[in-house]
Amino acid sequence: MQGAAAAAERRSRASPDKADESSKKARLDLPDGHMKQEAAGGGDGGSIIGAAYIQRVELAVRIDKQVLHCPLCTLPFKPPVFQCKAGHPACSGCVALLPFRQCKACVDGGGFFDPCPTLDALVSSTRIGCPNVGCQWYVTYHEVTEHQKALAGHLRTVHLVPVRAVQYGKVNKLQLPVSTMRLVLLGDDNCVFLKTVGALGAGVTAVSVVCARARAARRPRFTCKMWVNLETPPAAVANCGKEDVVLVDMQMRSSSSPGAVVAAGEPTFLTVPPMYLVPAAGDGASMEVPLHIRIDKLSPWSDALV
Repeated sequence: MQGAAAAAERRSRASPDKADESSKKARLDLPDGHMKQEAAGGGDGGSIIGAAYIQRVELAVRIDKQVLHCPLCTLPFKPPVFQCKAGHPACSGCVALLPFRQCKACVDGGGFFDPCPTLDALVSSTRIGCPNVGCQWYVTYHEVTEHQKALAGHLRTVHLVPVRAVQYGKVNKLQLPVSTMRLVLLGDDNCVFLKTVGALGAGVTAVSVVCARARAARRPRFTCKMWVNLETPPAAVANCGKEDVVLVDMQMRSSSSPGAVVAAGEPTFLTVPPMYLVPAAGDGASMEVPLHIRIDKLSPWSDALV
């Protein structure tokens, strides 16, 4: 009797250790963030007691920019993205305008658009580095425009820097007060340009412009033409048929530290003699630079997406 009781006591003491060992075996952690699932009790009737997951891995890649844009409206894809049976993609806005959601690119007219989770995953996971100066964030590609727009409001309200919108390929006229050291120009695609005004001495004013980017590009992305016309009486212009003008035509430099840019310290800048300045409207004591500026793109804004 005593021997049987001792054996039962030994089995009772051993059971917690065996339970712990069984519990440990049920969940096995593997390298690189992977965790294996195991069933308790064995067989098909066992319950899963470990949650499996795979660690996120990101790759830097180059991709054709057109893949991320709707071929119908040319805007960046946003989920949900649609695709017909023939493989033609379209954004939800364009599909909503198509009769019966029918693909016009299909020759037989039998292609109908359906949601494509694969394309949704692609456009949701494609991110690029924000071009805004000082910003180190990687932003989902279709959200870049909204992300960049936030910069203009930040500069205007926090740093009190004037902001003006400009159109590429068109002449934009700006009245620059000589006392205004900096002016932010916002391009059609929300690219940010910083225009700097400085004094050279003897009443001469220097005007420069750089493209503000968190990662300054080695190759120029834009060209810029700036000029100021000498405002002469109409009779004088009629006599000679010409207007005096100071002009600079340059490839715009990119800068990751535009706050440190000095107009006269740039490789190329516009020199404005004092006779080209005009009185500020409503304030005869202040002078302005009646500047004309045209910015043109040299190449697509972004070829490398990550």
